[in-house]
Amino acid sequence: MKHCLVIGVGPGTGLATVRKFADEGYHVSMVARHAGRLESWEQDIHGTSGYATDIGDTEAFCTTLREIEAAHDTPDVVIYNATLASRGTYDQIELKDFERNFRVNAGGLLATAQTLGPGMEARGSGSIICTGNTGAMRGKPGFIGWTPTKAAQRMVAEALARDLGPKGVHVAYVVIDAVIDMPFARKRWPDYPDDFYAKPDDLAGEIYHLAHQPKSTWSFLIELRPFGENW
Repeated sequence: MKHCLVIGVGPGTGLATVRKFADEGYHVSMVARHAGRLESWEQDIHGTSGYATDIGDTEAFCTTLREIEAAHDTPDVVIYNATLASRGTYDQIELKDFERNFRVNAGGLLATAQTLGPGMEARGSGSIICTGNTGAMRGKPGFIGWTPTKAAQRMVAEALARDLGPKGVHVAYVVIDAVIDMPFARKRWPDYPDDFYAKPDDLAGEIYHLAHQPKSTWSFLIELRPFGENW
């Protein structure tokens, strides 16, 4: 059975991606911090396995990745959907939080590639898809504690793509320039129309498509946004 690993599973894009790959016949390994959520999703979605770990603890995270690989073999597809954010202006952000954001957003992606990339490279196939957002493309004052780490994540992904691509491993970065349709977003913008939001299932469908592009037409950087988004 094909194996997909989704790192950073939450109730939005991450969980929708788990459902999409499971529906397409993959066994899906899920990584998140909260064991209770993972147990619930395991029961709800056939063909999934949950692994609770903190990506900010790099050693523990890599141990979990090796455990997953030993149990289900090297993944055919890895979706790196993990993110950590600290909002505030330059004089409000604590360096320890800034550094932790780098460790999760950029370091976690590199640690994933270092752990699982050799198996993909030896096999000559696989996809590593990283999800990002507009913060990976521009810096704004209130997001200084977060956006530089997403830009670094994009650069890590590009370096991996240039290295692993010629070896048969597709690495791509998805910029989600949108408000994702989740309950907290609906509460924050209650008067916005339904088509203002990006739907998690639609995002998952595009991520699935990207992971299955033929080798003659691989993408690296794609941007996804609702048709009415001002960009």
